[in-house]
Amino acid sequence: MKRRAFAAVVLAGALLTAGCNGGGGSGADATAPTDPANLTGDITVLTNRTDLVTDGSLDRYATEFRKVYPKVNVKFQGITDYEGEVKIRMNSDEYGDVLLIPQVVAKADYPKFFAPLGEQAELSKTYSFTDYGSVSGKVYGIASFGAANGFVYNKDVWKQAGVTTWPTTPEQFLDSLRKIKAAGVTPYYTNYKDGWPLSSWSNVVGSVGCDARANDKLATTEPWAAGTDLTVGDSLLYNIVKEKLAEADPTTTNWEDSKGQIATGKIGTMWLGSWAVSQMQDAAKKAGKDPSVIGYMPFPAQSGGKYCSVVSPDKLYGINIHSKNKPAARAWLDWVLHKSGYAETAQAVSTIKGAPAPAALSGYTEAGVTYIELSQADAVKVTAIDNASEIGLTKADYRQKLIDIARGAAKGDLPGYLTDLNKKWTAAAKTVG
Repeated sequence: MKRRAFAAVVLAGALLTAGCNGGGGSGADATAPTDPANLTGDITVLTNRTDLVTDGSLDRYATEFRKVYPKVNVKFQGITDYEGEVKIRMNSDEYGDVLLIPQVVAKADYPKFFAPLGEQAELSKTYSFTDYGSVSGKVYGIASFGAANGFVYNKDVWKQAGVTTWPTTPEQFLDSLRKIKAAGVTPYYTNYKDGWPLSSWSNVVGSVGCDARANDKLATTEPWAAGTDLTVGDSLLYNIVKEKLAEADPTTTNWEDSKGQIATGKIGTMWLGSWAVSQMQDAAKKAGKDPSVIGYMPFPAQSGGKYCSVVSPDKLYGINIHSKNKPAARAWLDWVLHKSGYAETAQAVSTIKGAPAPAALSGYTEAGVTYIELSQADAVKVTAIDNASEIGLTKADYRQKLIDIARGAAKGDLPGYLTDLNKKWTAAAKTVG
């Protein structure tokens, strides 16, 4: 089961059932319904959280939703390969009523596939991260929730290794992992085999230098030049593996198993979004451990004596531009964000502005960690360069190769690899213009 918690809830394309009174066909705005009692329709919800389907959690959400919209029926189907399957479905008009926008869809193409949800100037008063889902002043996707970024860690493991304060530099962090290894515990876990957790390392952009414009600067700079956020982050990952401070065989990692391993002290640390804290704490409960053993620490770098953490959105909810069920779809989207309570349950950062910070980030609050929301002014260009370079900043491949080089399973070294990445990026930037 992958990480995306309730953020992975999307409505099925192949299983759509038409008939939402007051509907709204292809091309109409997906405005919020005003008469819940008269809104009707059947919607099928797809999710990669198959565990939430099988344990009845999603049905309980649907039951609560029907108390507000009694004539709207919600059904669920679990999908394992969400990105792959939805990408295929989007070759037709039937890719759901509401869906989490796949990463493969370029932001500039959102108006081709998704109904506008409102003007950014207005929706940004209520929601964070509207830059991520907006094109030409209109919002086509609203963040399901947000997450801070950092290292999930087992407090007991770190304490027993003699480390009681958060490292402030990459070298201090490595030294901490060395002490954990000496204590007989696997210091770090890459989740190499599942791949997708490695994409979280891109969230060092902004976190290292405490710069809200860090992502925009990728459009006009060499991302892996000396001292850049990506260089600092990728170098740390490389050195962790190079020094054998990670699992012995990255090709055999298992995401689900890793939860229990960190909860029971077999693993010390993993770099993941703050959404993961509640999952690791649940694993601790199941293992008979105190869930408070799971902690969360920022990237080991400071600006002005303060740690910084990028707060970024999970996937964005969008509504199929071809949907005949737009009012019901918008009702579900709004209810999930405002009324379901899921963000609080998952200890995620609510996309609703002004909502309190989740319990998972209490340590950040106490330490005065500065939260950074990255500007998306040049996001379209950065994505275009990334696609043209075939590097894949948010994909697993390039960091899997980084790990392969570090463990001796591929030729090369860190300086050569970073130089190669810069060459590919620079060449692609020239083609994009």
